[in-house]
Amino acid sequence: MADRLRDLLDLVIDSLDESDADGRALARRAHFSRDHLDRVLAGATGESPVALRRRLLLERAAWQLRTGASTPSEAATAAGYGSLAAFSRAFARAHGVPPSAFAASPRPVALDAPNGIHFHPPAGLLVPGADAAPPDAAGGPALGRDLTERMVLHHLQRTRELLEIAATQPDDALERSLRPGFVAVWFEGDEPSAALMAERLVRTLEVWVAAIVGELAPEPGGDRLARFDRASRAFERVARRIRDRGAWDDAFVDALCEPPESFTYGGVLAHVLTYGAVRREMLASVLRELGAAVPSSGDPIEWERGR
Repeated sequence: MADRLRDLLDLVIDSLDESDADGRALARRAHFSRDHLDRVLAGATGESPVALRRRLLLERAAWQLRTGASTPSEAATAAGYGSLAAFSRAFARAHGVPPSAFAASPRPVALDAPNGIHFHPPAGLLVPGADAAPPDAAGGPALGRDLTERMVLHHLQRTRELLEIAATQPDDALERSLRPGFVAVWFEGDEPSAALMAERLVRTLEVWVAAIVGELAPEPGGDRLARFDRASRAFERVARRIRDRGAWDDAFVDALCEPPESFTYGGVLAHVLTYGAVRREMLASVLRELGAAVPSSGDPIEWERGR
C-alpha cells in the first residue's frame, strides 16, 4: 500500500479518541479538501473517511465489550455517541445484537468491510497486504506474504550487503582475529576473523545446495561475491521449490557425510537460516569494529519497510 495511503489511514486511527474528528477535521489534517479526501480513501478502500472511522469505532467497542474492558455506557462514550440509546441502535444495526448481549454472543468483532481493514486491539489497525507485489528491484522475485520467501530473501540480501562491504576491506584487516573462540556452528569450529565468517557464509550455501540437488559441491576459493551470487540463486530456487511442493518433511540422504546422514528439507533450510543469521550479524559487528560503515541493522522489519 502506498505510503500516502498509509498516512491517511494512520490519520483515521489517530482520530478515534477525538469526538470532534468529523470529515472536515480529517481533511484539514490531511491538507486536503473534504471532497478530495473522500475520493482518495473511497477509491482506495471502498469507504469514505467518516464511514471507515465509524466502523472502526464500532469494532473497537465490540472488542471492549467482549473483553470486559468497558461497559456499554463507557463504550458509547468512547465511540463518540451522545447517548447510550444512539450507540445501542448503531451497534445493533452493525453487529446484529445490542451491546449488552454482544459479549456472550458468538458474533465476530470485525464487521464486513470492502477492504480488509479492521480494528486491531488494543489500539491499532489491521491492513491487508497487497495481492501482488512488484518484482524485486534487483530482478529477483516479488516479495509476497509468504514467510519462507521473506526469510530467505532477507538472509540472502543481508549477507550480500555484508560481503560487498567486506570486499572493500584490506585482506590483513579481514584476517585479524577479533572474535577468538566464536563458534557459529558447533561442528565447524572457531571462526575468529571476518574473512573466515564471510567464507563460511558462502560455503554453507554451496555445500547445502549441492547436497539437496544431488551434485558435488564446487571447489572452495575464488571470488567470494561471484560464488555467493551463484549459490544464492540456486538456494532461492531450491527453497521456493520445497515451499511450493510442501516438501518440508521430505528427507534425503547425503552420502558424502561420514557416515551418510538423513536430513529433511525443512530442517536444512531452518539450519541454514538460523546459523546464517548468527554468523552474518557477527560479521556485521566485526566489520563495524574494522571501521566499515554497515548501513542497516539486519532487522527483517527494517528490510521489509525499505523494499
